[in-house]
Amino acid sequence: METHLAGVLMKRIVFTVLFLMLVACSQPAASPSPTPVPGRTPVVRPITPPADPGRLAQRATPPPEAAPLLTERLAQVEQALIRAEPLMLLEELDAAQQAAWQLALADERVRQALSTADGRLVRSEVFGVYPLGPADDALVGAECQNRACYRVELYDYARDRTVLAVVDPAARRLYRVTVLDDTQPTVVPRHLLDLAAQIALAAPEVREELDLPPDQSMIQQPQMKVQFQATACERSRHLCTAPIFVWGERALWVIVDLVDYTIIGLRWTDLGASSRRAVTEQRLQDDVVTARFCDQKTELRRDGWSLRYLLTSTDGLRIEEVQFNGKPVLRSAKLVDVHISYSQQEGFGYSDALGCPAFSAAAVVAWDGPQIEEIRSVSGVEGFALVQRFRSEFWPTPCNYAYRQRYEFYQDGSFRVVFVSEGRGCGNDGVYRPVMRIALADDQYTFSEWDGVGWRDWTTEGWQLQRDTTPYTPEGFQYRITNVARRGWYIAPGRGQFGDGGRGDNAYLYAARGDAGRDEGESDLPTLGDCCNTDERQGPERFLTPPESLERAPLVIWYVPQLKNSDTPGDEYCWADSVLSDGMFVPRVWPCAAGPLFVPVGGG
Repeated sequence: METHLAGVLMKRIVFTVLFLMLVACSQPAASPSPTPVPGRTPVVRPITPPADPGRLAQRATPPPEAAPLLTERLAQVEQALIRAEPLMLLEELDAAQQAAWQLALADERVRQALSTADGRLVRSEVFGVYPLGPADDALVGAECQNRACYRVELYDYARDRTVLAVVDPAARRLYRVTVLDDTQPTVVPRHLLDLAAQIALAAPEVREELDLPPDQSMIQQPQMKVQFQATACERSRHLCTAPIFVWGERALWVIVDLVDYTIIGLRWTDLGASSRRAVTEQRLQDDVVTARFCDQKTELRRDGWSLRYLLTSTDGLRIEEVQFNGKPVLRSAKLVDVHISYSQQEGFGYSDALGCPAFSAAAVVAWDGPQIEEIRSVSGVEGFALVQRFRSEFWPTPCNYAYRQRYEFYQDGSFRVVFVSEGRGCGNDGVYRPVMRIALADDQYTFSEWDGVGWRDWTTEGWQLQRDTTPYTPEGFQYRITNVARRGWYIAPGRGQFGDGGRGDNAYLYAARGDAGRDEGESDLPTLGDCCNTDERQGPERFLTPPESLERAPLVIWYVPQLKNSDTPGDEYCWADSVLSDGMFVPRVWPCAAGPLFVPVGGG
């Protein structure tokens, strides 16, 4: 990737964290990364993805009638938050264990460890109360020698961390409180395993895979065995477990999120040595997205539109061979890069490539495949949007990013190519410059701009910046593209008129020849241009040198909006933060959107 030297030196640290969830079995330790030998390049051999990558779920919470344990659980969590104390549902504890957890919950140090800076208790729960043994000497020291001390394990759901309290019930003393970040307790209570199994069985995806009645009786069938396996939700940093439904010689893994009470996805594995490799959130997501959206193109037909789409290695979601009512519209469109510069530190910033989660150089990757959304107005459905989300591992924490690509297709033949930033970034003085490439279908075009009086043709390749003084037609158009039959497209840049929160694109537009047989950026590109240039040098200008004729030529439009972020209360833009809600930290997003609308000229 090309970035400014200072940007490279300041490149954000990528934290590699393994979140372990040990249930009935012990989780094997993560293999250490190979240490490079001086003068040699380490060889990395990726694990071959499974033939059946599995499927991702819709992440819907089951209804009360399908999961009565969940209804009970939600009420228990609500009451615990009202009482401002951790949830305690453990059973079959003796008198000493009971005294131990009660002492722990009453101690101010424990309550402080489970609260925010302003004193609000987060969602938390007592996971276990265990007698201390010889292996725990390092945890407590000499205080508990020859005494019956206990270790109380509590889990902080909001921050994915474990709080350990060492208690002497007989002496009524709490000796030590230890907070372990990015760590989950070694054993998940039985009531949570039962809840996970019920959530899994309530999911329509699981019932469809097992082809069995949607009720708990299926667990009792002699050919069905249910086990629980350690798994990890590395990306969401949530507590997860994996009920495994063993059916004959095969096993169905279902990853259950015990924070959001949904299933993440599922995968069949064969029994045997190969099935010992745990199915985790990230592994399942990466395998499904790679197999279904990166390794093959998908056809889409809807509302008179037809196209194919593919997740690329570094150029986001690419669409191609776009037609409307059988007439060619686009050869392709994609998002080449996102440049982010921070103005207070000259030359500081990043160039983010977006793309597939595996075997790519993308910095911000897809966790799921493209989704189709209806576009509605007060008059009803007007079209549809093809939407792809990309996200850093620890968004919305600082120096992590989330983006959306939207391709909007309308029933009147209009279309819009949209970029959305959901923050948060590395500062409140950032400017996002997404580099969009839009290649029109092969034809002989004339490119024109509105000068306030009439349309003025461009005779050679060039670029132009959208300014406050830019003239527009009464309909809001700045440019026009027409072929010899006087059909084509008007282009309306964003000025805050699209109702998506955008405040104006302030965009650079580059018009370049797009002759067939010349790549000119058609294939996957490495990072294009410098992250931190504040002028027209955003990368596309290299395709304009030397300028060629635009008279009756195939056409490629490069479009680079400029979006300034803000964290000012009441004026947030391109920003995200974490807020406490029902005891959990959840993202709050103030997105910014940009992108041109193409409206048919003369019937398109």
